[in-house]
Amino acid sequence: MKEHRYILEPYKGMNTRYRCPSCQQRDKTFSLYIDTETGEHIHATVGRCNRESNCGYHYTPKQYFQDNNISFDAPQPKAYKPRPVTPQPKSVSFIPVEVFKASLNPKAFETNHFVQFLINLFGVELASQLVSCYFIATSKHWNGATVFWQIDTQGKVRTGKIIQYEIINSDVSVIGKDCKRVKTNKPPVYWVHTALKTTDFKQCFFGEHRLNERHKDGKLKPVAIVESEKTAIIASVYLPQFIWLAAGSKDGLNAEKCSILKGRTVTLFPDLNGFEKWSNKAKELSHLAIFTVSDLLERKATEAERKQGFDLADYLIKYDYKAFALPEPEATEPPPAVQPLVEVKAFEQTEPVYYFSKPEQPKPESWEQDITELENYFTGITLPTQPLKLNQCSTITNCSLFIESHFATVKANNGKRTFLPYLNRLKELKQVLTTNLN
Repeated sequence: MKEHRYILEPYKGMNTRYRCPSCQQRDKTFSLYIDTETGEHIHATVGRCNRESNCGYHYTPKQYFQDNNISFDAPQPKAYKPRPVTPQPKSVSFIPVEVFKASLNPKAFETNHFVQFLINLFGVELASQLVSCYFIATSKHWNGATVFWQIDTQGKVRTGKIIQYEIINSDVSVIGKDCKRVKTNKPPVYWVHTALKTTDFKQCFFGEHRLNERHKDGKLKPVAIVESEKTAIIASVYLPQFIWLAAGSKDGLNAEKCSILKGRTVTLFPDLNGFEKWSNKAKELSHLAIFTVSDLLERKATEAERKQGFDLADYLIKYDYKAFALPEPEATEPPPAVQPLVEVKAFEQTEPVYYFSKPEQPKPESWEQDITELENYFTGITLPTQPLKLNQCSTITNCSLFIESHFATVKANNGKRTFLPYLNRLKELKQVLTTNLN
C-alpha cells in the first residue's frame, strides 16, 4: 500500500466541515484524510487542522495505523472500521528562561520601533512602565522587531510572537501618531518557537499573567479582550480599570484559551471587521464567563474607518490620554510571581523600572498660584447652568459642582502629579468659558 493513496479531502462546501479534535474549531479549519481507492475516511481523528499557528494538530494515516498495530502496506477492505483511537496529547514546551531574559536587554529598546512609538505617544516614564508590565521585548529577526511574550498565570512563557512595526508619525506634538505592522515580511508574523525549531506549544492570551490584578478594594479587575497586542497595551493606559488581554487575531477566541476566565466578567472589543464573529463567540462561550461585546467602534466609525478595519487603539490615540482617563487607584495585591528566575520585578516595585535613560525627576512644585488665579476667575464670572462640552470626550452637566469638587481635590493634593489632570481640567474649563464669553 503506497502512502500517496491517502490524501487530505479537498473542501467541497458544507459537507466537508469537520470539527478539529484538538481546538474544536470547524469553520473550514479541519481536513480529513481519505482513501483515494475507496473514497472513505480513515477515521474522524485522522486529519490536519488548518489553524497551524493557533493549533497545529496533524494526525497522519501512518501514525493511525501504527497506533492500531496495522501494517501500513496491508490491503485495507472498503468496509474496514478500525477501533477508535484517541491520539495522545503532545507534551507542551515552554520558552527557556535565558531566551526570555536575553530579549529584555535594555540597550535593545533604543532600536525597537514599537517601544519608540510608545515613548513618542506616552513619554519615557509611562512607556517604561508598559514595557515592564507586559514584558515587551526585542528581536533581531527583523530590524527593530518586537516580541510579545505569552505568559500564563503560572509564570510559564508559552511562546512569543515577533512583529515588525514602522512608525507612521513620530512627531510627539501630534495627537494621533501611530505605528503600523509591516505586512510585506514573509510571513508577516514569526514565532519564537519556530526560531527555536520547536512546534509543540500552546498559546494563551497575551497579558494573561496579569489576571490576578485587583482594585484597591480587593476586588478582581474586570477583563477586556482585544485582537492585537498593540491595542491591549495602548488601551491599558486609557482605560486602566480593566485587565487588558489580546487574543492575537480575530480567530484567537476559543474555549481552551477562555477556560482561564471562568466566572470572570469579560468585555470584548472586536475590530470593526470582527463584531459579528465575536458576538457569536460571546454566546458560544457564555458557559465560561459573563461576556459582553462593545459596540463602541460600530457606533463611532466613519465609512473610511470601516474600510480600514479600525481597532480600539486607532480610536483611542486620537485623544490625549491625560484628558481621556481619570487616575486609577493602584492595585493593592500584585499578581503571582512571573517567572521567578526573571530579574524584572515590575509588579513589586514602587518606582517604575526604567529600560531607557532615566528622565530627570521633576522638582516638587506648588500649585498655589494656579489655584488662586483660577478661583479668582471663576468667582468673577457667571457660570453656565446648561451642560457644557469640555472637550471631544467630556461634557460637564453641572459647572458649579464640577468646579467645587475639582478645587477640593487639587487643594488636598497640591503638587502631586497623580492629581495634575484635575488642575488641567480646571484650566481647560477656564479656556472654554473665556472663548465662549468672547
